[in-house]
Amino acid sequence: MPRLIAAPTQIEAAGQPPKIIREYIGRVNSGTSAASVAHMKSPSGWSEPKQTPQFDEYTVVLAGMLRVEHEGGTIDVNAGQAVIAERGEWVRYSSPGKDGAEYIAVCLPAFSPDTVHRHS
Repeated sequence: MPRLIAAPTQIEAAGQPPKIIREYIGRVNSGTSAASVAHMKSPSGWSEPKQTPQFDEYTVVLAGMLRVEHEGGTIDVNAGQAVIAERGEWVRYSSPGKDGAEYIAVCLPAFSPDTVHRHS
C-alpha cells in the first residue's frame, strides 16, 4: 500500500556556512535504506569536505549553481541541469555563487553518515 510522507525531517549538514537538508525519503525520515530523496538549500560560500561515498548520487539543481569538484576537475551545475556522482569516486560539493544553490539529491542506496566517507 502507498505510504504518505507528510513532511520532511530537517537534518544537520556538514560544511560551512550551514546548509538546510530536508529529507523526505531515507534512513531518518521514512526508515528507507534502498534510496534517499532530500531537498537541499546551500547558502553562498557553502562547501563541505571531500567525500568518497558508497552510494550513487543523482542531483538536480533547481536554483543557483552547485559546484562539484572531482578527481578530474570541476563541474558547475546550473539551475535546470543535473549531475551524477558514482559511488567510489571522490567529490566535494559547494555553492560559491552569490545566490547559493537549491537542489534535490537522490542517493542509491540511501545516504548514511557511515557510508559517505568524508575526508578532512
